[in-house]
Amino acid sequence: MTSANPPHDAGRAGLGRFAQRHPGLVGMPLFLLLFLAVTVAIHPSYSSFDAQSLAMGAMPLALAAAAQTVVVISGGIDLSVGSMIAVTNVLAAATMEHANFGQAVLLSVLVLAIGAAMGAANGLIVVYSRVPDVVVTLTTGFIWSGVALLILEKPGGGAPDRFLSLGAGTFATPWISGALILLIASVAIIWIPVQRSRLGLLLYAIGSDKAAAFRSGVNVERTRFLAYVLGGLFSAVGGIGLIMTTGIGSPLAGVYYTLSGLAAAVLGGVSLSGGRGGMVGPVVAAYVLTLIPTDLIFLNIDPNFGQVIQGTLIVLVVMAGGLVALLRARKR
Repeated sequence: MTSANPPHDAGRAGLGRFAQRHPGLVGMPLFLLLFLAVTVAIHPSYSSFDAQSLAMGAMPLALAAAAQTVVVISGGIDLSVGSMIAVTNVLAAATMEHANFGQAVLLSVLVLAIGAAMGAANGLIVVYSRVPDVVVTLTTGFIWSGVALLILEKPGGGAPDRFLSLGAGTFATPWISGALILLIASVAIIWIPVQRSRLGLLLYAIGSDKAAAFRSGVNVERTRFLAYVLGGLFSAVGGIGLIMTTGIGSPLAGVYYTLSGLAAAVLGGVSLSGGRGGMVGPVVAAYVLTLIPTDLIFLNIDPNFGQVIQGTLIVLVVMAGGLVALLRARKR
């Protein structure tokens, strides 16, 4: 007797449902593979050095995307992510310049704590002032930018060579950068326990519907506060990652990471309305966004045109998400 639904058909249907529920988890890795294929096609001499450069360039942006992702999933937004990356970056560069490896590691822990504290300050103001988070974080972003300039007026500072080699070195093979390993490890260590805990469930719940979550007994204010703390922590990891990959502190580096991090989160399948998305898509999207100006350089095109492409991609993704939502509503 022949089955009405052959196993391979059921498998395809299951994969289709998985792709619909997790577009960033499926689509962005495929998108990255496509971009890598294009890169190799236009630059046949693509080498392990190019792969290392990609990983090092994408690491801070991926962590900025992770910081935005946590906050956006909870239904908020943080426009101070880049500024927090700048503060932690110059703080690390200023304090580690004459430190040894052990001291640099201890100072990294302190920098991470300061990043979490800046995120906590953002969260407290957002939660208790009732002022929209866009206004609050835009304002605190200016404050953190000023703090970064007070620590270092111009690019400078440094860190021990052994500490820098953690991000600039390779692992097992020249094709695997230490920056890639550190990125995967840091995101996994912070996000996986959160996602699998009650806090992760609450972040998605308040992002989906704050009123419903409140009626269910969720402490919405505390959960939103913790989302900003996690955002600050990820930003601090990004600041440390930036000094590992550049070797110096730059007080103005954060300008790029705020909006590009948000762009990576959106392209990675995180809904701006909150409650939907994951961490893999935005992190992979950061690699795609880093590849775009590289490919433009290989094609002898002004790399600044990459911002136009990034903006266009975001518009298309947002429009596609709206179209899908409209189609679903009509089916109901």
